Amino acid sequence: MNRPRGTTVATASAVVLATAGGLLSAAAPASAAVTCASPVFKRTFYANTAFSGTPKATDCDSAIDENWGTGAPRTSGMPADNFGVRWAVTRDFGSGGPFTFTASSRDGIRVYLDGVRKVDLWKNVSTTVSKTVNVTIPSGKHSLRIDFVNWTGAANVKFGYAPRTSATVDTVKPLVPAGTTVTYSTAATSTKVSWAKNVEMDLAGYRVYRRLKGASYPATPIATTTSTSYTDTAVPKDGNVYYYEVRAYDKAGNASSGTADLGVTTVDRTAPAAPKGVEDNWTMEYPDEITLYWDGNTEPDLAGYRVYRSTSSTVALTAENRMTGDTLSSGGYTGPLPQTGDVYYYVVTAVDTHGNESVASHKAMYYTRDLTGPVDTAHNARATESEAGVTLTWDASERTSDDFAGYSVFRSLKPRDAKAPREDVGKGVKGTSFTDAAPPAGATYYYWVVAVDHAGNGGPVSNEVAVSVAGNTTAPAALTGVTAVPKENGVTLSWDASKEPGLDHYRVLRGTLADGQWTYAPVIDSWHLKPWEITGTTFHDAVPADGQKVRYSVVAIDQYGNQLTPDTGATVADATELDLRPTAPAATGAPLGHLGADRSGRLSWWLSVEEDGSKVSGYKIRRWNPQTESFELIGTEPNGSGDISWYDTSMPTATTVCYRVSVLYTDGTESGASEAVTVSY
Repeated sequence: MNRPRGTTVATASAVVLATAGGLLSAAAPASAAVTCASPVFKRTFYANTAFSGTPKATDCDSAIDENWGTGAPRTSGMPADNFGVRWAVTRDFGSGGPFTFTASSRDGIRVYLDGVRKVDLWKNVSTTVSKTVNVTIPSGKHSLRIDFVNWTGAANVKFGYAPRTSATVDTVKPLVPAGTTVTYSTAATSTKVSWAKNVEMDLAGYRVYRRLKGASYPATPIATTTSTSYTDTAVPKDGNVYYYEVRAYDKAGNASSGTADLGVTTVDRTAPAAPKGVEDNWTMEYPDEITLYWDGNTEPDLAGYRVYRSTSSTVALTAENRMTGDTLSSGGYTGPLPQTGDVYYYVVTAVDTHGNESVASHKAMYYTRDLTGPVDTAHNARATESEAGVTLTWDASERTSDDFAGYSVFRSLKPRDAKAPREDVGKGVKGTSFTDAAPPAGATYYYWVVAVDHAGNGGPVSNEVAVSVAGNTTAPAALTGVTAVPKENGVTLSWDASKEPGLDHYRVLRGTLADGQWTYAPVIDSWHLKPWEITGTTFHDAVPADGQKVRYSVVAIDQYGNQLTPDTGATVADATELDLRPTAPAATGAPLGHLGADRSGRLSWWLSVEEDGSKVSGYKIRRWNPQTESFELIGTEPNGSGDISWYDTSMPTATTVCYRVSVLYTDGTESGASEAVTVSY
């Protein structure tokens, strides 16, 4: 026989108590009181089919689904035939509505709702019989009782009940959620709405609504949830009263009425709108005084306005820039305009009675003349020489001007009062130090620092500093991490950054092996026709991949031009280029005076002066295809006078490309080919 599903049936001297999470077995007389928490059934076992006398056992059962076979329930004193089992529960059905009762058994089963029989299959049968009935359960609490008897033979029983959730059948609204509360957090500016859980078995969830005082609830809720609380983080922060209600809805789409309105008063953190019309104040003149006007704000809690001024086009709303101080303007502003040569920008903000301030208005802009230098002064200037050059430092000015543009550092071969030529070696220095990277060595230089405004007016001059410059003859240390990686379109080099203080740039040297000796030459920038001056830590040498063994050296060069060489310790890196040379027989040569190809895919040539141009009808251009190992025709060009240019618009990328050009004659014959090699981007 089968053990009861989900429960433990006690012996004749045991009782089973229901808990929130399941069932507990404890030794007790079978007649002792047993309490089962709804909706768990209280089950009693009888050794007869009349449900009379003292039960053999009582326990709690969460579901009616048993198959004892031809044996008896595992309860002391229960016979294999002629026994009865009764299940009973009283539960709250909430708003009630249409339900389905499903019963099956062998032998007899009867189902009662509030004592009224709804299912009656009360026969001694040899096979399982079943029945389904639809019932309407009123709202509130109701009792269910299921009686099962086994007369002879096998015994099994199953019963379940569930709401009917079709919208065409279920038209009963859920009950209004109870226990609704709202709590507003001024710190988080959010509202938490909580309520008690509905007991309807077909409940789908809850909808939360919010409305402004004096307005109606919108058709769309602010939230839909299956929980019993919701935190509204989007409630406006405007100091108004907002009401909330909760509505339950079921699986058929029926919605309850709303809960009673519960209101909160939000904190006001909504600023007024920015004043309009400030940008209409302007003049073509250079006024000594300005007057601002703007349109009045209409917010009912408006307290006044603040006026800000700055020489920055983005006017920061700080106390330093506030022209109205701690007093709010009722409207309009008049004040002096400093004549410093700056462009002055004015903005206006609106402030409400809660202290919320609007964003800045659009700007009013005024020009001024500047004839006065800044008050900024560099104090305690001093200088030291190092590998980085001559570094001057000074103490920051105790005062600063609104139009301060930076410091200029001057250098001269004679003291300042000698009126000798001077050089502005550092312009627009914002900090309190500057390094003159490469003053010529072997001389004494005089330095001083002057603050300058945006109009070029100089302020007070710092003290003068004399420095005898010895210069630097030490080359930067050899680089580490130098690697050379062959690619289809050349060789990519990389290295670790040098930490030399006087570093100016890097240079890449390409080595050539001849008679067992390597000779080196800088890689030339073909645009400027001078060695590349590299400031990063990578460089790509775009050379055809023709299988040569190459050696590179990368050197750091300081501001004086000091550098190592491969012979004096510079780091070198070897690489063997990839071999992408065509395997086709060598070109036989076309009567072309020149054939060249560049990285953009441009081919250029001209006809040899020995060739009779009247017999030439055009040219054929072929490109090596390493997959087919052949020169494939990619274009033709008619004959023309002078230089001829042709572009390979389908040039493959990042590889070595080999071209051949041949001459076509008017008699239909074709010359040999000239060859050109390039690399592509």
